[in-house]
Amino acid sequence: MTTSTDILIEACRRNDPKAQLELYRQYAKAMYNTALRMLQQQDKAEDATQEAFIKAFQKLGEFRGESSFGSWLKRIVINESLMMIRQERNIISLEDSSIDQIDDNNQEQYDFQESEVKVLLHALGLLPEKLRVILNLSLIEGFDNEEICEILHISDANCRTTISRAKKALRETIEKLKNERKYF
Repeated sequence: MTTSTDILIEACRRNDPKAQLELYRQYAKAMYNTALRMLQQQDKAEDATQEAFIKAFQKLGEFRGESSFGSWLKRIVINESLMMIRQERNIISLEDSSIDQIDDNNQEQYDFQESEVKVLLHALGLLPEKLRVILNLSLIEGFDNEEICEILHISDANCRTTISRAKKALRETIEKLKNERKYF
């Protein structure tokens, strides 16, 4: 059974700009939100989303339809986001700074409401990069451990341990916010 997405993908393979724009419109917001959760900065999330769509359109011939187009595209967005994180880490290490300092400086830019989801996302944003990324992949994006191992190039034991530590750190961060009466 052919879906409207399948028709758009075929038109995109023929470099139809209208089809590319329509496919972009259908998936851009969800992909941007994925990148934003990973990168924690709007401009970087926009860049990652743009780059992911460019790569997706260039590699559309490699899309086999074994998973949904959205899942395939999300993998590209996540990989693009991880690449940006790695590049930033390299630049920061060259400048003799630490990632923790950058995370501390960016905490004030968030304006959250008091809903539980906003508190959770805020607490997630306060975690160190490694823990934030793995929880995003696991809890928010819904990848299983095997997929996370593949994406992050880590062992299963490392994945399970890091997720456990990340969940503990998230609980502690939420408790700390409660005790400070922030967002509650």
